[in-house]
Order: sequence, then C-alpha cells, then structure tokens
Amino acid sequence: MQKYSCIIVEDEPLAAEVLSDYIHQVPFLHLQGVCADAIYAMEMLQKEKIDLIFLDIHLPKLKGMDFVKALKEPPQVIITSAYQEYALQGYELNVVDYLLKPIEFSRFLMAVNKLKKPAAPATIIQSGPAATERMHLFFNVSKKMVKVYLDEILYIESLKEYIRIVTKDKHILTKFQLGQIEELLARNNFLRVHRSFIVAKDKIEAFTATDVEICGKPIPIGRSYKELVMRGLE
Repeated sequence: MQKYSCIIVEDEPLAAEVLSDYIHQVPFLHLQGVCADAIYAMEMLQKEKIDLIFLDIHLPKLKGMDFVKALKEPPQVIITSAYQEYALQGYELNVVDYLLKPIEFSRFLMAVNKLKKPAAPATIIQSGPAATERMHLFFNVSKKMVKVYLDEILYIESLKEYIRIVTKDKHILTKFQLGQIEELLARNNFLRVHRSFIVAKDKIEAFTATDVEICGKPIPIGRSYKELVMRGLE
C-alpha cells in the first residue's frame, strides 16, 4: 500500500494530538512530524518529502493561507480551522478539504479519502494492458480501519448515527452519516433510493415503482426519491 507522508502544522497541542491520533488510525497515512508554526514547517518541507499538510490557519509568525501561497510547489493541503469564514479562500488555493474544529473522525476520514495518489517512483514495466487500481474506501470498525472495495458493495443502510455497508460476504457497521457517504460515492455507480438506503446500480436485479431488488432483498424507493430513481435506472 502506497502511503502519504504528512505533517501537522498546528500551534494548539490538543488539536495536534487529536489529528495525530486520527492519522495513526489510517493505514495509508504516515506522520512525519508536528510543527507549531509555518516557519518550522517550511524547514521540514526542505528536508523531507511531504505529500500532505494538515494546516491550521491562525498560526504565529506566518498565517496558514500565506504559508500556502509562499510555497512554490505545495503538497496537498487539508485545512483544519475553527473559523468557517476562510473556507472560500482555502478552496481558491485548491486545498483538498476544509475541516472545521472540533473535527469528528468520520469527517476526517471523508477528507483523506479525497486525496490524490502520491506520485510513485518511476519503474520499468512490461508492455501489456494497463493495470487499474480498484476504487476503495477505509472505514473505522471497532478501532480498526477496514478496506471496502466499491465494486463489492450491494447497498448501504442508514442506522441513525451509523451505516451498514452490505456486500455479498459481509456486513460492515461504522459510525458515519448516510449523507456523508453519499457525497463520497456521488460520481460512482451508486444511487440514493430512500432516506435510509443507497444502492449499487449494477447490482439491481429488478425494480418496480415502489422498490428495487438486490440479491433477492427488496429495498424501498422513497416517495421523494421516485423520480430521481426512475431517471437513474433508464
């Protein structure tokens, strides 16, 4: 598994500790260091190859946004701030995401799942069909990060603060909101059919005006979703 080398630029020890804990729970992240200010972070960037910066905005000596602007070729950046009014400015700098403190782990996970794959060193490969990596996400299940391939998902069910991800072989229960997972899956093979269900379109075996059927299980189509579902299944 290719990992993202990252640093935290944060002058509040408690906030840095929370981020450090989150990073250590994600297998594809490797924490290189914690910087209390942007000047120290610049020094680290000169010494180490860094793929990702978790960056606070209000820092001593040099503010977070000015720090990003000062970098000739900045790594990927995820802003971590208690102030939402800087979000537009952050996205204008092409940041990966903008996280508002206090940051929940599920929201942190959404952000890091948006990362672009870091460039790998050049290697010699034999000619032939290009290999494509299967799309996947990691979910926190009993303090363990579990990989779920998107093409294995049959449907996802909302259970209040949790979601149940159902594949042919297993059910995965994780603390997540259905709306959040819907954002992550929006550009892929998934369709919201009900306030409590998202389904994989290519796994639908049959459908009526009131439900879709996956592996023999009827899943209801919500009244407010009916037009969208029918259009998505045309």
